[in-house]
Amino acid sequence: MSESIEIVPYTGEEQMGYIMDLMKRTLSEPYSIYTYRYFLKSWPHLCFFAKDKTTNKYVGCCIGKQSIQNNLQQGYLAMLSVEDNYRRKGIATLLSMKLFNTMIENKCDRIVLETEADNVSSLALYTKLGFVKEQFLNKYYMNGSDAYQLTLALNPNGVTKQLSLIIDEDK
Repeated sequence: MSESIEIVPYTGEEQMGYIMDLMKRTLSEPYSIYTYRYFLKSWPHLCFFAKDKTTNKYVGCCIGKQSIQNNLQQGYLAMLSVEDNYRRKGIATLLSMKLFNTMIENKCDRIVLETEADNVSSLALYTKLGFVKEQFLNKYYMNGSDAYQLTLALNPNGVTKQLSLIIDEDK
């Protein structure tokens, strides 16, 4: 399946409708258009889509940001989602890898994200990519569910084993 998927960058506001629809249908947390614009206006280079080459349709999206936190360049995965009928096919991994490798190229010292504490699939994905649980966040989400904050520490020079190697090892 992943052979028919290509990862493409965000190109502009015309993609906003798809992003909002996908995230509304697949994430537990509701977001307003202002949240999406905050990320996309400030870090458009940290938004990617999974596109099915056979149908020419988007089937997933990830959105990130980069900022200085405690004198470190920190990447942040804000949102990641894949259409229900395309899940369990490695697409979330492809999207994550593209985002994280872009953050590495931009000299991030670490990458941080939150995920629901009971989301076994996402916890497995991020653990496979080298993330570790840093903090338990009680009732973090608006629906009352708990979360974990996970962190991937990169070495001080921003040079690390490219995450794409992890995918190759799994083949």
